[in-house]
Amino acid sequence: MSALPDGKKLVRSPSGLRMVPENGAFNSPFSLDEPQWVPDKECPRCMQCDTKFDFITRKHHCRRCGRCFCDKCCSQKVALPRMCFVDPVRQCAECSLISQKEVEFYDKQLKVLTAGGTFMVKVGSSEKSETMVCRLSNNHRYLFLDGDSHFEVELSRISSMQVLTEGSTPGGGSLRASGMVLQYKPPGSQNLQELHMDTADDKRVASAWLVAMHKAAKLLYESRDQ
Repeated sequence: MSALPDGKKLVRSPSGLRMVPENGAFNSPFSLDEPQWVPDKECPRCMQCDTKFDFITRKHHCRRCGRCFCDKCCSQKVALPRMCFVDPVRQCAECSLISQKEVEFYDKQLKVLTAGGTFMVKVGSSEKSETMVCRLSNNHRYLFLDGDSHFEVELSRISSMQVLTEGSTPGGGSLRASGMVLQYKPPGSQNLQELHMDTADDKRVASAWLVAMHKAAKLLYESRDQ
């Protein structure tokens, strides 16, 4: 492995080169661990089409799920940013579809989240709201809220997230994301704090930010459950 000046390092694993933080405590909350590969002796046949492996039909491991497949069932190489691979890696058909959707999140939604949106923010039981710009930090670990005051919410300490919508009912038009309610534990506390955000100023940009955050929440919960 070789160290890089920005606090990351290149690590070579059986699956390929990965760019990971020097300190594992600074991993992105969206990241996934590499799977344990199914041992060769436990998979004499392709786990998709049941073709028997031999000198001609070689076995390949999917880099996302770790299962064994023949070349036909595991031929696609797809980017896997949640495992920090530098290059696209071999994946089975099922996993490649999931990874392709996640690549879209990394290419589009993350840019929306780090750019930020403007909201009217209320903390706890306070009735007073403050206009603040909310954005995701570049390392994906915090929500930064900036207005007359500044505070941060660590994503790993968020316990629940609900996106609020407004607009017509089903059959009468589309709904638009209009706000979000977060419950999280402040640093050093085990008590839940509630954060209420409503779109302000450019509602189109703020609404797009909320939609992106909703998709981010799904990845966040998947990472916690692995």
